[in-house]
Amino acid sequence: MQHLIQKIHWENILETAGIIALKLIIVIIAFFILKAVGKRFITHTFEKIRMKKTESIGRIYTLERLILSIFSYCLSFILIVVIFNIFNLDVSALIAGAGVVGLAVGFGAQGLVSDVVTGFFLLLEKQMDVGDYITVSSFEGIVEEIGLRTTQIRGFDGTLHYIPNRNISNLSNHSRGNMRALVDIAISYKEDVDRAIDIMQEVCEKVAKENRYVVEGPNVLGVQTIGSNDIVIRIVGKTVNGEQWGVESDIKKGIKKAFEEHGIELPQPQFISPSNQMQQ
Repeated sequence: MQHLIQKIHWENILETAGIIALKLIIVIIAFFILKAVGKRFITHTFEKIRMKKTESIGRIYTLERLILSIFSYCLSFILIVVIFNIFNLDVSALIAGAGVVGLAVGFGAQGLVSDVVTGFFLLLEKQMDVGDYITVSSFEGIVEEIGLRTTQIRGFDGTLHYIPNRNISNLSNHSRGNMRALVDIAISYKEDVDRAIDIMQEVCEKVAKENRYVVEGPNVLGVQTIGSNDIVIRIVGKTVNGEQWGVESDIKKGIKKAFEEHGIELPQPQFISPSNQMQQ
């Protein structure tokens, strides 16, 4: 045994191992350098496109993140191929092996294929872009990233939802065109409806002048419903996309202040005591 160990050319082995280790270090360093440079180049290129404003900002961000993802995958594949060559392994064997494994798991990867196909059509048809406010399945929020496999949606409570693209069957995009601001105001039965409508319309006109996000209106449509304890009056207007909530808030605050100044009462909730319920 000792005789066999003495016959081993340790110097050649150490020299070969050192050369391989050096090559690996150089390749890995080059990988990270190329990744950083490529990412910077792609980001800089899309920054120029954003300045030209030839496409919507959301669309540009969507394509930028997709290309960054594809670039990362391709660079990682090249790294694996180079490492195989360093160890004098046949790359064709890797590809053939990948084909066999792919065939073996093909039946179980139908969902992945469906994700990629659906993601491709989502991007091709421009159904949504990064930054859009959408509703899909049971989720609602802002699109943060659209990939070929999953779509990331940030909910309004801060939760980040990862949705497989194959599950996106019905999609509602709330970020295409102007949005509607809708406010229902309830007044007491004893109040003069026409007087309340005139005051509300004055508030609407004031909001339209002061809020730059108002596109059309807002206007008082009139009585919407007559309840058991109140009369509901509806206001409708159009706003810049994503600003409808702010406009609705301004209308509500303005109407509350105006009602207080003119002495118009809001309906009070009615409470029925347990004794009255038993008598009934």
